[in-house]
Amino acid sequence: MKASGVGLGAVILPSILSSQAADAASVSTALWIPPKLSGKVFNLKLSKGSKQIVPGALTNTYSYNGTGFWGPTLFMNKGDNVALNVTNNLTESTTTHWHGMHLPAEMDGGPMQEIKVGKTWSPKFKVMNNAATYWYHPHMHKTTQKQLALGAGGFIFVQDSIEAALALPRTYGVDDIPLALGSRTLSSSNQIGTTTIYGDTMLTNGVANATVSLPAQYVRLRILNMESERVYNLGISDGRSFHVIATDGGLVNKPIAVKRLLMSPGERYEILVDLSNNKVGSALSLKAFNKGLAFGYGGGEPAQAGQFGSLLNNNDFDVLKINVVKPTSKGIATLPTVLTKNAFPTQTQVTNSRTVAITDKGPGTPFTFDGKSYDMGTINQHVKLGATEAWTITNDEIFGHSFHIHDVQFKIVSRSSGAIPVYEQGWKDTFSIQRNEKVTFIAKFDDYSSSEWPFMYHCHMANHEDGGLMGQFLVEA
Repeated sequence: MKASGVGLGAVILPSILSSQAADAASVSTALWIPPKLSGKVFNLKLSKGSKQIVPGALTNTYSYNGTGFWGPTLFMNKGDNVALNVTNNLTESTTTHWHGMHLPAEMDGGPMQEIKVGKTWSPKFKVMNNAATYWYHPHMHKTTQKQLALGAGGFIFVQDSIEAALALPRTYGVDDIPLALGSRTLSSSNQIGTTTIYGDTMLTNGVANATVSLPAQYVRLRILNMESERVYNLGISDGRSFHVIATDGGLVNKPIAVKRLLMSPGERYEILVDLSNNKVGSALSLKAFNKGLAFGYGGGEPAQAGQFGSLLNNNDFDVLKINVVKPTSKGIATLPTVLTKNAFPTQTQVTNSRTVAITDKGPGTPFTFDGKSYDMGTINQHVKLGATEAWTITNDEIFGHSFHIHDVQFKIVSRSSGAIPVYEQGWKDTFSIQRNEKVTFIAKFDDYSSSEWPFMYHCHMANHEDGGLMGQFLVEA
């Protein structure tokens, strides 16, 4: 909730916000599907651009490869050795982080791997991740919120033989749909508020009031929360169940039926929605059921304006309108009963345990880890290569957070607040931690070590991250 040292920018009158939000909601716009890049060499150029987000003036944006907002989806195969060339065409430094990917720390794209103006960074690594939905985004300290707010980011789809053998929707843009969810506040001249904590206009893949046509069969939605701070409590407008098939880092063992899916910034889930019984021409929507969220969940605050206000706060709202069209010739009509067989690390395998506390020094001060704000020259944790560790994250503070760790996928094994939600019981790299809660996860730190290059752990609420809620760890041989 706190601004954590990030400025608030220009004041935007609520009457202007109301008018623009109404304009955005009045015009149905086709969902934009990011272009697809595949192979073993990926060239990305991050540049300034513009996009027609709402009627009136064009909105200034950042994007990769001139898409106007966001960037292409990178299709990678597990086992491939890939090379990426990232060119910074902005007028400020940036980085590009491969969120969720298991790779050497010097290739990770954290704050240490700065890409200066006009320069190209060329990391190379072997794709070792399971099939799942990952993403890339800037990770420049103190400007992550700004660059992400302006649209810099993109999806990574990893493919492997286990996922490929399953009867799942995978026709990109037809029955396999990427969804990047993030609200933005626009000024009177339609410019994005880069220090605004919660937006007033819902954007899905950078589109306001997004609408998509989906076939009357099983469809796969790959959902990312790319907000600064807002949490989404997702469900289908008619109350039907849907099935989670993958978490941040891979397939779950069996499809998990749910009616609500709570997502904090940085998290990804893949879900299957059965539209086979819907009449062609009918309509429904994917909604955020955010009305009544407890205090501490980003966007649950009642304020409609001000530092922590938004017209979407404490409200239910559509994130994607769906028009049902005729099924495809090879549409998926049945739900797989088994997806994979995960081998998660267990408590008996733990070789070291540690606790990391979310802290602050009082009202108006930034959040920190263990009382220390982020310092690029400080290594906060040392991990032995090959260790299986249990990390307990504690949050005794006034607001919730979204914890993310680089390098590894982990298994959540306990929440002090109660049972672990069924949809969280897969491979994770990001999770929500609420007020007065402790969360413990177990991870194995394999393959990559360095005495020089650290990995990061941080809050994925970008304003908290920029304000210093971030630490570094070395994996050492």
